[in-house]
Amino acid sequence: MRKLVLVCFLSIYSIALIAQKPVPVKPRILVSTDIGGTDPDDNQSMIHLLMYSDRFLIEGLVSSPSYGEGSKQEILRTIDLYEKDLPKLKKHVTNFPAPDALRAVCKQGRHGAAPYAGYTTATEGSDWIIKCAKKESSQPLWVLVWGGLEDVAQALHDAPEIQKKIKVYWIGGPNKKWSVNSYAYIAEYFPDLWFIEVNSSYYGFFSNNGVPDSLQSKNYYDRYIHDAGYLGKDYKNNRYKGNVKMGDTPSLLYMMDGDPNNPSRDNWGGSFEKFTYSPRIVFNRVTTTADTVTVYSIVELHFKGPQINIRPDSACFTMAVQAGIGEQKWNGYYLGNGNYAIKYAPKQTETLTYKITSSIPGFQEQRGQLVVDNSWPGKPRTTNYKLGANWYTDRKNPALFDGIWQGAKTVLKWRNEVLLDWAKRWKWLQ
Repeated sequence: MRKLVLVCFLSIYSIALIAQKPVPVKPRILVSTDIGGTDPDDNQSMIHLLMYSDRFLIEGLVSSPSYGEGSKQEILRTIDLYEKDLPKLKKHVTNFPAPDALRAVCKQGRHGAAPYAGYTTATEGSDWIIKCAKKESSQPLWVLVWGGLEDVAQALHDAPEIQKKIKVYWIGGPNKKWSVNSYAYIAEYFPDLWFIEVNSSYYGFFSNNGVPDSLQSKNYYDRYIHDAGYLGKDYKNNRYKGNVKMGDTPSLLYMMDGDPNNPSRDNWGGSFEKFTYSPRIVFNRVTTTADTVTVYSIVELHFKGPQINIRPDSACFTMAVQAGIGEQKWNGYYLGNGNYAIKYAPKQTETLTYKITSSIPGFQEQRGQLVVDNSWPGKPRTTNYKLGANWYTDRKNPALFDGIWQGAKTVLKWRNEVLLDWAKRWKWLQ
């Protein structure tokens, strides 16, 4: 019986290898991550990256936590584990990068979200993005963003010429909420950037719809990893307890299957379509349930208040939003001359309530509601950001939704093959 199971596994695995298409050249990548912050799925994705690091030219590992306590120390800690497992990995593939080479490209980016303008001052991370982008090369630098866009926005602000040298694959969705000001800056001032905006397709990687029992998120660890190596033990050492999430991993999978210059192809990391505008809705008043906004859109609230003597673009009020996830608080900003504003990006279909408060004398508390629909990118509006010819996003075809998640089936359809391919590498560490 065990022999039969092994034969079936190898047959499935052979099909998986056939389905994966060759990549034209080993891609230059820079990963921007909020690893070590509030969501340990970045730890899972970093382990996956290191176990496949022979497939990439890794030029940067930048800590860019727009929220939470992420730091480059967490990247370095994971590289230490990789170093311990490296002798076993190199028995099967010889061209894994040296741990010291990886440590040398670890850089600390911005901690915390950017203010209303979308950028502030340079960081070690944003400077490194510029340095890598300006290298002489016949191929672009692929910037794979797992968290905030702050360092990408800062790099573009400080060296606008690099927009022709980089291509971005961004895991947006909830990250867009934390990084809303930097996203808005990029969309408004760099619409010709080559950019894949993935707001929901990545959800397909932690969906269990149609997935066999052994590959279910809760079973994969015990079936294929079993504490394999130092990386395997660490994979279980967080609040997911080995359950597979890895919402950022589709950015890596995208670079491992076929020509990354063609986002419309079928691909392990998803399939995407062009869109020509990014939704932006502006209100100069408190909203009600009569107001409907598009999921993942930029919602701006502008209002008048006391004229105060503080630096423009200073955070000076708070919007507490009640959503399905619970209460989250967001900074609002003073723009000068008694003008106040805040940007917000809703993550999913629901009705939100919010309260705006401040300690500024004379500042009036405000309460409102918003209805969020599931029609990304929604209808044309005069306030939308106009995008260039190379901005891509989740496919709109209803048949490709996985539940409420647009385009998620373009990732889900390859999940079994990806996990079976990874299982082979875990076996190297056992």
